[in-house]
Amino acid sequence: MEPPIREARPEDRPFIEEIARLTWNGEDYLARVFDEWLSDGGFYVLEVDGRVIGTAKITLLPGKVSWLEGLRVHPDYRGRGYGKKLHSFMLELGERLAREGKIEALEFATYFLNRESIAMAERTGFHVKARFFVFGAKTESFEPEEPKLVEPALEDLTLGLIPVGWRFVRRSEEALEWIKLNAELYDFNGFRFLVSKKGTTFTPLDVGLATLKAMLPAMAWVAKERERESFDVMLPSGVKPLLPGLKRLGLLLWDETEEPNVLVFRKRLR
Repeated sequence: MEPPIREARPEDRPFIEEIARLTWNGEDYLARVFDEWLSDGGFYVLEVDGRVIGTAKITLLPGKVSWLEGLRVHPDYRGRGYGKKLHSFMLELGERLAREGKIEALEFATYFLNRESIAMAERTGFHVKARFFVFGAKTESFEPEEPKLVEPALEDLTLGLIPVGWRFVRRSEEALEWIKLNAELYDFNGFRFLVSKKGTTFTPLDVGLATLKAMLPAMAWVAKERERESFDVMLPSGVKPLLPGLKRLGLLLWDETEEPNVLVFRKRLR
C-alpha cells in the first residue's frame, strides 16, 4: 500500500516539530510557520505507519504562480524515494491548478548546495530564472536604531523580482497588494527595506554599500524586536563585485561561497 499524502492537521504538530529539530541543525523554520501554514491551506504531509515523515507546501502568489516550499523528509526516512513522491504529488497538483486556469507556472527557491532538490527540479522541467545572495548577520554586531514603518507603494518596488523572505514575487500592482498583506516596509533616513511580517530575512530596496551600511542598524532593531539573535539579508546576484565590502559591513556568506547561493526555479505550465 502506498503511503498516503494528505492535508496537514493540528495533531501533526509533534511530528513537524521533530522534523524541524533534525533539519539544518535545528534552524529549520517549519515549526515556526506550522500554525500559519495550517490556516493558509495547501500544506501536505506524507504519512508512514501512522507517523508523519514528510511535508510540502503550495502557496498561490501574484502572477498566477504557485510557490512550492517546505519539502522535507525525516532524516530516518531519507533515501527511500519519499522526497520524489512528495515532489511528484506537488507537480500533479500544480498541473491540475493550471488546467483550472488558476496558475500558469510553478516556482520555488533553494540553497545552492541542496543538490538533491536541484537535480530533482531539473529532471522535472524546472529552470533557474534568478540567482540571489543570502547573507547572515548577528544582531549584536550593530547598535540597533529604530526605523519608521511605512505604507509601500509601487515605486518602492525597485527590483523586478522581489524577495519576501524566501518567496519571490514579480513587480506588479497585484504583487504590491500581496506585499501589503504579507510584509512590512521600513524607512530609515530615506532608505527602505522589506521584511516578511514574521521573519527576519530582509530585502534592501537599494543595494549600494553606503545605503546598506545605513540600513543594517535598522534591520538589527527589527530583528531584536522579534527576539532574534541573527538575521539574513537577501541581495540580487549583481552585488557580486561588492562582496569584499559587504563582508566588511558584517555580512557573512553562508558556506563562504563567492557565487550566488539562492537559486529561484520556474516551470511553466501553460
